[in-house]
Amino acid sequence: MKTALMKAIELILNGSLELNNILSVTARMSLSSSVIALLIGVPIGIWLGSCRFPGRTPLLVSFRTLMGLPPVVCGLLFYMLFSGVGPLRHLKLLFTVTGMIVAQVVLITPIVVCNMETYVSSIAHDVRETARGLGLGTAKTFLLLANECGYQIVSAYLLAFSRAIAEVGAVSMVGGAISWKTMVMTTAIMQYTNRGDFTLAVALGIILLSLSLIVNVTISLLQRRLSR
Repeated sequence: MKTALMKAIELILNGSLELNNILSVTARMSLSSSVIALLIGVPIGIWLGSCRFPGRTPLLVSFRTLMGLPPVVCGLLFYMLFSGVGPLRHLKLLFTVTGMIVAQVVLITPIVVCNMETYVSSIAHDVRETARGLGLGTAKTFLLLANECGYQIVSAYLLAFSRAIAEVGAVSMVGGAISWKTMVMTTAIMQYTNRGDFTLAVALGIILLSLSLIVNVTISLLQRRLSR
């Protein structure tokens, strides 16, 4: 155990082509899916948090339900859609990074939506009163709400990113965990552990744990700032 840990630290410090490729694919997949989820989820979250309309409650319940969608179920769904007999087979997204990104967006967008809705619901009344006093229209009121949610948007993005980078079920099914193509940190840890290659698995585990720690500390600091 001690030897594997020392070798893992040495591998992290020196790097390797295989390690760099896994980190590159992981970064591409996680950053792309979390940014897309943010662009989709923030407007929907602000809209749900600030408006009252028929059907709002069922829609909100749907998003909250999707927050708990098992990754393997999401992976199975997109595997069937992208496979050779699926309706989206012509897109040729199975076993590609793009296909993994699509599955991740479906998984993490509800997290962004519900996170934003909860926060906006607590400030929407005061912001609307301010906007009414300033004579602002609907579009400018929406922008004012978005401006008031600056720290929350960053927090929501970090939550989405942390979910994307740590997910394994959907990406392994849709991506196939193909070496030098769709292998990300989580799937690589599983595969290299099964092979008995503990050095690379431990190195990736250290990197993944470090990233999770940084993200969670940042989220805690942002939430403390928001509570003031």
